[in-house]
Amino acid sequence: MTSEKFDIREATILDVPIIVDMNVGIARETEDKELDQEIIAKGVEMAVSDSSLARYFVAESSGSIAGQTMVTYEWSDWRAGQIWWLQSVYVLPKYRDKGCFRSLYCFIKHLAEKDPLSRAIRLYVMDDNETGKNVYSKIGMNDSGYVVYEEEWD
Repeated sequence: MTSEKFDIREATILDVPIIVDMNVGIARETEDKELDQEIIAKGVEMAVSDSSLARYFVAESSGSIAGQTMVTYEWSDWRAGQIWWLQSVYVLPKYRDKGCFRSLYCFIKHLAEKDPLSRAIRLYVMDDNETGKNVYSKIGMNDSGYVVYEEEWD
């Protein structure tokens, strides 16, 4: 792994097009799924405009966006605090194995540790995504033992 310098910042409305492209990339690579870019754009715009919905963070290398992560919050009555969920994790292929996700994670973890309501950081990963699992293990995350079920509707 070659380490590179990444600057991390909260996304702005100007970042919406690249975030949309990255979200399309996530779905293609991890689930072989094609997503509706118009719906994604609307969702990303809503999140970037209202941090109570979600917060996007981007990693930049030499002024170009290299990766992204979205944070949402779940209230945990068991912990009397929030679980920070990392979602929409994506690093452009040319920036993989260079510390991009680690930089994003460390930045977000630092924010979470300073937040008095924050109790944990979680993410979900596709069961067959061994690369992702290895990356998350290397930065200190553990398999929580939970399996996620869902029911979808429009």
